[in-house]
Amino acid sequence: MARPGCQDKRRSLYWPRVRLLAIDVGDVRIGVAVSDETATLASGLTTLRSRGPRQDVQQVAALVREQAAGELVVGLPLRLDGSRGPQAEKVLAFVERLRRSLRIPVVTRDERLSSVAAAERLAEAGVRGRERKRRLDQAAACVVLQELLDERKAVPAGDGA
Repeated sequence: MARPGCQDKRRSLYWPRVRLLAIDVGDVRIGVAVSDETATLASGLTTLRSRGPRQDVQQVAALVREQAAGELVVGLPLRLDGSRGPQAEKVLAFVERLRRSLRIPVVTRDERLSSVAAAERLAEAGVRGRERKRRLDQAAACVVLQELLDERKAVPAGDGA
């Protein structure tokens, strides 16, 4: 049993306290979502205006520092058949820039249909018109991140699976 105010090392092996940041990269906007420290719940954080690869990496790096993120998840826009198109290749090139600039893991995650799911959720929440368009990239990043968090919670750490 850990003393009050001390972290139980055994528990931290199974439930590390780290925030994850997720981004949905587009040509015009980059949607950003963040998890809570228990890596249970994803929330929309912000939407960045794309300013070119170098400045976009700087913007994302600043958010990683600000949020004390321990991992960055990047949505990979694969085609419906699972193949990579031109947009996926752009995102992968951006991922390589991020990996060279950040000192945390940068992983990609299939984001097929995340924008559709995000649009449906925003519509269900009563978000309309310009506001929906403004929040769509952020909501898509949130969908990608929440799916990853849910998958990781379904497979307990350290069970060897």
